[in-house]
Amino acid sequence: MTPAPKPKHGHGTGGGGPIRPHGEKAKNFSKTMKTLMRYLKPFRFLFAVIFVFSVLSSLFTIIGPKLIGNTTTWIFDGIMNKVSGKGAGINFEYVFRMVLILSGLYILSAAFNFIQNYLVSGVAQKVSYNLRKEISEKMNRLPLDYFDTRTHGEILSRITNDVDTISQTLNQSLAQIVSSVTVLIGILIMMLSISWLMTLVALIIMPLSFLFISFIIRFSQKYFKRQQEYLGHVNGDVEEIFTGHLVVKAFNRERTEIEKFDELNEVLFKSARKSQFLSGIMIPVMIFIGNLGYVIVCIFGGILAVRKIIQVGDILAFIQYVRSFTQPITQAAQISNVLQSTAAAAERVFEFLDEKEESADTDHPVPVADIKGNVSFRNVKFGYNPEKIIIRNFTATIRQGQKVAVVGPTGAGKTTIVKLLMRFYDVNDGAILIDGNDIRSFKRNDLRDLFGMVLQDAWLFNGTIMENIRYGKLDATDEEVVKAAEAAHVDHFIRTLPDAYDFVLNEEADNVSQGQKQLLTIARAILSDPKILILDEATSSVDTRTEVFIQRATETLMKDRTSFIIAHRLSTIRGADLILVMNDGDIVEQGTHETLTAHNGFYASLYNSQFED
Repeated sequence: MTPAPKPKHGHGTGGGGPIRPHGEKAKNFSKTMKTLMRYLKPFRFLFAVIFVFSVLSSLFTIIGPKLIGNTTTWIFDGIMNKVSGKGAGINFEYVFRMVLILSGLYILSAAFNFIQNYLVSGVAQKVSYNLRKEISEKMNRLPLDYFDTRTHGEILSRITNDVDTISQTLNQSLAQIVSSVTVLIGILIMMLSISWLMTLVALIIMPLSFLFISFIIRFSQKYFKRQQEYLGHVNGDVEEIFTGHLVVKAFNRERTEIEKFDELNEVLFKSARKSQFLSGIMIPVMIFIGNLGYVIVCIFGGILAVRKIIQVGDILAFIQYVRSFTQPITQAAQISNVLQSTAAAAERVFEFLDEKEESADTDHPVPVADIKGNVSFRNVKFGYNPEKIIIRNFTATIRQGQKVAVVGPTGAGKTTIVKLLMRFYDVNDGAILIDGNDIRSFKRNDLRDLFGMVLQDAWLFNGTIMENIRYGKLDATDEEVVKAAEAAHVDHFIRTLPDAYDFVLNEEADNVSQGQKQLLTIARAILSDPKILILDEATSSVDTRTEVFIQRATETLMKDRTSFIIAHRLSTIRGADLILVMNDGDIVEQGTHETLTAHNGFYASLYNSQFED
């Protein structure tokens, strides 16, 4: 079966849950881990404390079986003396004292383990916090073309799935690494102190465990990788269908989409079943191998005890050490696999943080307090790809307070001009000036504060209407918000809603109509009080009656402001002071509606085509 194409909408790779091997490996493991170490460096003191507590917790656990073995020997010798009549029997005072000592050791071990885990979780979450903070700040410094060339899901997965993978690994594996090494060394020393012969016998079994673990990990990698790949495809497919469920229903494509989902889900099921089965048999087989070791140790220990080479209690202690010895080996194998997956996630995060940023703002920015709103385009040349220029020689002059309409067929470059004006992209050649100052001489934030935008797709967020309008000016009072709504001719509608200005818009803002959403965004723009206004197809998706309200609102908004109106409905821009007619990236005509129609050129043909039967 061929893999399904990646969905257009972004998606993650499955979200949270326990860490498990992903099958993905970093391109440069050592470099990535060194970079990750830099994020851990500020916590080196805490790591020293964690190490000490981990060692102490492990040591107290390691000493326990030895003391239990000694106590068992005392009890055994006491019983044998009692039976033979050659001694005083069991020394219960000694046994009671050893029980108290053992209880104290295990309580201390649990306490140290608790403190260690508390500190580790704090470090892991702080590192995750710092990474998310850096990613968030980085997103605001990236050029717009970065987001144009990647899906939303691909970017979101960096701040969610990848950072979560790093966090979970730090949280679960840091303490395990220290304790596993400590336990392994400590147990080996204790086993040797009991009997080097029995230790040698026990270690002969260990290579079987290593070989089996290595084989399982190597064999299951491809299935884990396929599982993660198709988990992403399934998530993306669900997201895409949920987003466009109205279109799916309108075209009766439910059966087609179900079949497509079933196909993806089937591949995910098969790969997940194999990967989980292979990882699931690891523990039972390890237990089987461990039990073989116990049998051999018991037989060999019994022989040594009969020959008086070791004590009976030593056999009990040794069996416990053998049981504990396999655990850190299994943990080490799991951790090594998890670290590969973590390195891959960390590499994706660091690649994002290393992406090329927008060019730095000028050191001597032009102040914007006295900007009037005169705009000039001088021989502007631009292409999203430098090898494919779409605006070749754009020149125009707009005076303060003019209403300028930009018209032309789809793909003529109308919206691109707006992106250049707000410096979402920099021109390849030429210049854009505001009051005679190149826009590159402004700080980006200052430049964008000059503009107010009302777009074709009205963007509102999950929150109250008051909060959505106030987004245009965060420190605005409630009275200012209401005045802006009145100027946008939307106050009456708002007051008919339950809770009025406190009415909560849902996530898609589909509990109000498209026209009402547009009026709310106009109110937001009015509140921001911009020097220059951009209206991008503001009335393209509303009915005629709502269009009248929007036109009234935009007239209020455009009053005494330099305004750029991008429109396909040419009937809406007949009153513009200047119409710029674009085609193939250039201005082919400019003038008022009357002069352009009288000229009977490109604009006249566009205008007349909208009124032909």
